[in-house]
Amino acid sequence: MATLDVAANAEMALVLPSLVLARYLNRAELLPGLTTRFHAVSNFGDTSSVQLTQMEGETVTDMAVIRCLADLSEKKRGVQAGKWIKKMEAFASKNRRDLETALIDLDAHLTLRTYLIDHEISIADLAIWTTLRSNHIALSLMKKAVGNVFRWYNYIDSSNPWLSELIEELTAPAAKERAKVRAAASSAGASYDIDLPTLEGHIVTRFPPEPSGYLHIGHAKAALLNDYFAHVRPGGRLLCRFDDTNPSKESMEFQDAIIKDLELMDIVPDATSYSSDYFQQMYELAVQLIKEGKAFADDSELGKGDQERKNRLPSKRRNLGIEETLARFEEMTTGSIEGQRWCIRARIAYDSPNGTLRDPVIYRCNLTPHHRTGTSWKVYPTYDFCAPILDSIEGVTLALRTNEYRDRNAQYEWFQDALGLRKVPIYDFSRMNFVRTLLSKRKLTQIVEEGKVWGWDDPRMPTIRGILRRGMTVAALREFVLKQGPSRNTLNLEWNAFWAFNKKYIDPVAPRHTAILQEDAVYCTVHGVDNLEELTKPKYIKKPELGTKKVLVGKTIVLEQVDAQSFTANEEITLMNWGNAFVRQITKDTDGKRIAALDLEFRQGGDVKKTKKITWLAAVDGNLVNVDLVSFDYLISKDKLEKTDEVGDFLTPVTEFRKQAFADINVKDLEHSAIVQFERKGYFRLDAAFQKDQPRMVFFDIPTR
Repeated sequence: MATLDVAANAEMALVLPSLVLARYLNRAELLPGLTTRFHAVSNFGDTSSVQLTQMEGETVTDMAVIRCLADLSEKKRGVQAGKWIKKMEAFASKNRRDLETALIDLDAHLTLRTYLIDHEISIADLAIWTTLRSNHIALSLMKKAVGNVFRWYNYIDSSNPWLSELIEELTAPAAKERAKVRAAASSAGASYDIDLPTLEGHIVTRFPPEPSGYLHIGHAKAALLNDYFAHVRPGGRLLCRFDDTNPSKESMEFQDAIIKDLELMDIVPDATSYSSDYFQQMYELAVQLIKEGKAFADDSELGKGDQERKNRLPSKRRNLGIEETLARFEEMTTGSIEGQRWCIRARIAYDSPNGTLRDPVIYRCNLTPHHRTGTSWKVYPTYDFCAPILDSIEGVTLALRTNEYRDRNAQYEWFQDALGLRKVPIYDFSRMNFVRTLLSKRKLTQIVEEGKVWGWDDPRMPTIRGILRRGMTVAALREFVLKQGPSRNTLNLEWNAFWAFNKKYIDPVAPRHTAILQEDAVYCTVHGVDNLEELTKPKYIKKPELGTKKVLVGKTIVLEQVDAQSFTANEEITLMNWGNAFVRQITKDTDGKRIAALDLEFRQGGDVKKTKKITWLAAVDGNLVNVDLVSFDYLISKDKLEKTDEVGDFLTPVTEFRKQAFADINVKDLEHSAIVQFERKGYFRLDAAFQKDQPRMVFFDIPTR
């Protein structure tokens, strides 16, 4: 039989279904090759070249296997099954638009159906279900908006328990392999052995962002570590719970931004919830504490320095009775002027050496409308009250959080004890700080609101959006953060190491282009050249797979003043991507400080080993594209701001440096966010694709050291 020629680097979203279907149809002769293929891909990415040998000698991979298995299924439904098999690649796509289109079509098909074909499960259901199960982006979209698909997906899962068991069995070896990788990372300085008994079973972690700003590089460590531990072995879950308990700071904009930021980091929570979902339940638990004498109402000045607590003295209201406290709490819920004077405190230990146990506030008034619940509530729980309650209720088995909360661990445990809730073990790790960088949401908000930057996605900002817009790759970000591990050692990192780490990701994929600074550019006449000619050159000579670009050559070229200043008469130079030339005449301006023009004599086939390598562009219509090359400085002039420092006192006066340049004609074909190397200048990220109505294209300098 002829060989089925199918690419051998498909993603796991197609490899896992092929193995599941082979098991379902009991095609034992395919299983060894499929198993090898699956574990190669699931452990090492999508670059495995392992092939599979079918029973009759055909070499097949991924989609070919799936089509073959479909043909082997029940003949009466073969045509119908084949129709769905053809759609699997759409459901395996990582392109959100393509996925949304495919899911909408599937949703419409399932409007009045339990299964895709007829009235029982078929290979079509298994193929599409497993493909969706393997694609975390599809899962995210499906959970958010596609009702019939979500219903069908859950039904297939619940009515076929063998399916989840089979997938867990198949993915177990990959988990062991990741454990080996984790051990290797440990030897390099990143230890993931945090020695908690919870890690013996399924792990459920949570990432609880407050929707009061965009995620920044500090949040990345918390989010990625929680994602790592949740999925380090099969069966784990990552919860994203929005801590939306302070309507004065929070908004739907920030909530949506955080969802997008997680998506940008390739983090797809297994479930998303909101503290506001539990307002009624937490209110009732606060009433329970009051009735049990474990909380009291207080009217001391909130947020203005509680001297009693600082001096380990009891509040004047500490002995307030249960009935009066309940009455005050009820008054607080109305939002009245009297109610706003009061708060509810937990009655723990006012004289404790641990300040977090000195009767902390658990409820306070706030009349600002909530972005989800509107004006339904006038009282809101504090984060310290929420976290231990919701972690327990939502099934969290490991609470990972930064060590700035370490003093609050005793308080966290007290609330769970006092309310009779399931205990949740805590592991705290150090924050990831960078020199000359603000990671305070309050201070970052101040910079944005005062117009010191373009917005939260400004490439000078330490936000996830900002660093990705500057040119950091998601893969480099994830690896850099995870290499830090859940260490408790305080880190104050240099950005140089961060960006240098990114270079190994961008260098192999960055096409090489040419940019010539426009200021004092020198126009040269090249003798020995006839007419304008178009050459074809590789975009990157070491990576021919990146394709080719066109290089125009002609009698007039333009190069940079700094290069022209370095030439001597009759010197031989190399014009990169073209050939050698002799500098025959150097013409200076009237004051003798600037090169006004050059005459070059082209030399075909000259020696390039000992010559200066010069970038240049043919000065012809259409070949010179106007671009801005933008570099940036740190926003902050001090390595580390203290709590008492005013941000405005340490803002760097000028942080944006923009140079105008000519770029080669090929940059017009670049897509938004493309990363290139302008030869002899460095790496740059395109901020917006070429548009005829825009006079200049803008490229951001990507630091590499």
